Amino acid sequence: MKKTKKLLLVEDDENLGFVIKDNLEERGYQVVHARDGRDGYDCFNRFDFNLCLLDIMLPKEDGISLARKIRNKNEQIPILFLTAKSMKEDVIEGFQVGGDDYITKPFNMDELACRIEVFLKRTSSQEKEEPNDFAVGQYHFDYKNLHLSIDSDERSITQREADVLRYLVQKQSTIVKREELLKKIWGENDYFAGRSMDVFISKLRKYLKSDPNVKIVNYHGVGFKLEVSEV
Repeated sequence: MKKTKKLLLVEDDENLGFVIKDNLEERGYQVVHARDGRDGYDCFNRFDFNLCLLDIMLPKEDGISLARKIRNKNEQIPILFLTAKSMKEDVIEGFQVGGDDYITKPFNMDELACRIEVFLKRTSSQEKEEPNDFAVGQYHFDYKNLHLSIDSDERSITQREADVLRYLVQKQSTIVKREELLKKIWGENDYFAGRSMDVFISKLRKYLKSDPNVKIVNYHGVGFKLEVSEV
C-alpha cells in the first residue's frame, strides 16, 4: 500500500492556505497547515514530513528563519518557498539557508503540484535507471542518500545540491551551459533561477574544497565545468 506523503504548509493568508491545503489533499497528499513561523516549527517537531512549503512573509517568525531552523534539524527534507513577486530577492537568502526551490504568487496549482511531485519522486525513487554512487576526486558522493564524504569528513546535502552536483559529475570535463543546467534542474531559465543556481554552485565549491584537485570552474557568461585533476 502506497504511503500518503505528508506536507507542512506554513502560510498566514487563511484563504490562500485553505485553497492550497484543499487542492493538495484532493491530489492525495496529507497537509498540515500552520499560520505563523512559530506554529510551523512546532508542527515540524511534532510530525514527520516529506516536504515543507513555507511562505516567506510570516508573523512571529519569517519563512527564512524557519527554513534555517528546519534545515538545522533535517538536512535532507525539500523546502519550497511561496513568495510574492516583490519578495523574490529574499529567495536568494532562502537558498543560502538551505531552501531548494520557490514559486511566485499568484501561482497555478498544477504548477505547484508538479514541483512538489518532482522533489518527492527524487527523494523516493531516486531515478533507478541512473547511477547513484560517484567518485569525485577523493570524495565519495552518494546521490541516493544525499551524502558527500572525504576521509572522516562527512556531510549531508540537500536534494537540489545533489541534483546539481550529479549533473556536473555526469558531464565531468565538459562545459555545462548555464541555460542547460537551469532547464535541467530548475525547469526554467530566468534571472532569479540564475541567481539561485549561482548560490548552489558557490555552496558546492565550499563542500569540495578539501580536495584541491576538484574544481568547479566558471566560464563567465557561458557555464560551468567540473574538473578533477590527476593526483
